[in-house]
Amino acid sequence: MSTLVLPDPSVVVLVGAAGSGKTTLAARLFAPDEILSSDALRATVSGDEADQRASAVAFRILHRTLENRLTRGELTVIDATNTKPEHRRPLTTRARATATPLVAIVLDLPPPTVQSQNATRTTRIVDPTVVQRHQEAVRHTIDAGQLTAEGFDHVVLLRTSADLANLRIERRDGRGRRVAPGAARRRER
Repeated sequence: MSTLVLPDPSVVVLVGAAGSGKTTLAARLFAPDEILSSDALRATVSGDEADQRASAVAFRILHRTLENRLTRGELTVIDATNTKPEHRRPLTTRARATATPLVAIVLDLPPPTVQSQNATRTTRIVDPTVVQRHQEAVRHTIDAGQLTAEGFDHVVLLRTSADLANLRIERRDGRGRRVAPGAARRRER
């Protein structure tokens, strides 16, 4: 079992291809009110989480909600593919503006695993060529060391289904004390 000691508050950015298991991982490790999901916001905006035409509005809502949560000192998880630097930049900029630690959890599973998981999803199945492009972007991000260069304080690489299943988190506040998961807290001043 692997334990990630997570600063609380922090911005946790999930990075991975569609179908890699980001939403499942987020739901297992974090409270629902801590997760900002691009799919859920697209569904709210258009009634369909797959409606890419709603992405611009969904991400404006996501970024505004992140700003509000950062102001309140709340841990926030970003559940989106986040495979390109230009998609991560608004997140890193907002976190840095409030001196909030940035954590990337990268789901870099083998391509056949992700393609299989995508094909057996009960909701939206993403075109396999899109999934492949996501995976190539994730691989480039890792190989180029982009996340560290972008200012992420911690980068966790999950490369197998077992890595995903075994990941646990332990939350620590700015003084190193354990923090209970899921509780809304104000940043200590």
